[in-house]
Amino acid sequence: MKKPDAKKKATWIIVPLMISFFVLDIITVIIGNIYAKKYSFTPESFTCEFGDDRIHFLNTANSDCIMLESNGHFALIDSGEGNHNPRRKEAYQGFEERVIAYIKKTVSKTDGKYELDFILGTHYHYDHVGSFHSIITDSEIKIDRAYFKKYNPEMDKEMEVYDWGLLESYNQIVKDLESKQIELIQDIPESFKFGDFNLEFFNRGYYEDLKGRGDNSESIGIKVTKGEKTALLAADITGPSGLEDKLGKEIGHCDLLKAGHHGYYGSSSRSFLKCITPEVIIVPNMQGKVYPNVKWNFTMYAKAPFYATYEHNGIIATFTDDNRIVLTDNLH
Repeated sequence: MKKPDAKKKATWIIVPLMISFFVLDIITVIIGNIYAKKYSFTPESFTCEFGDDRIHFLNTANSDCIMLESNGHFALIDSGEGNHNPRRKEAYQGFEERVIAYIKKTVSKTDGKYELDFILGTHYHYDHVGSFHSIITDSEIKIDRAYFKKYNPEMDKEMEVYDWGLLESYNQIVKDLESKQIELIQDIPESFKFGDFNLEFFNRGYYEDLKGRGDNSESIGIKVTKGEKTALLAADITGPSGLEDKLGKEIGHCDLLKAGHHGYYGSSSRSFLKCITPEVIIVPNMQGKVYPNVKWNFTMYAKAPFYATYEHNGIIATFTDDNRIVLTDNLH
């Protein structure tokens, strides 16, 4: 009797696994849609009818760009992907123009310029800092100060330093800030007030035992608090980078979670979600690109609704004076 060959054995193993993942993905989407009814969206009107203490999650596909707004003050956390990603050989259209247009649509003017109290780069992956060059050098945008940790190539994998252009991105940002005489702060503070928000910063330095884990291990997490409500902007904090284990208990509960690493593999482990216990989750990505196991953790473990910025064309979370979080969408 002929024994089944290796390809047939592999097929019998792989096909059922793929079907199982597909079925689980459908289940999580169905349950996620049920949970989604906890929050109702209304189109964003920019009239600040729910107040002006707001977190703007811009739609930059699967990259991060977040604007903070409080009492007429504005700041930018990451910038979205730029137009010249060194990882792409072909021409690539990033989000520089979209982000700059949004700044000029939303931010208050001072002396004829759109003023940002500060900008901050969580780490040096291009999908987080790629548009900063265009933002910093725009003649109509005024930036009071900039927070960027000193780049440490020892933390990264070799391909990130050279093939992904992280060192190049860092050097360009420093050069741009110097040319505009913008204060560069590389010792990230523990916390400070920003309008009605209190901002706390995590992973302000470097963990020696995470050397070589990749640039995600350098991600700065920001906890935003107003009254009884909190949000965590988790940058690319992941399990494989080691940061979820390092920071979860230190950060503690947050009502809103901006999911780390766009909902990709390694994001939002059960142990991390147990520490954060979010009531609602925002993912800067397309819903279909969120990994099935991450969706499963959101819906089956955290039991929290999650919303992708792409399908909603951007999302604003307003922190009201009566301790609610109100979500509006269609920002662009």
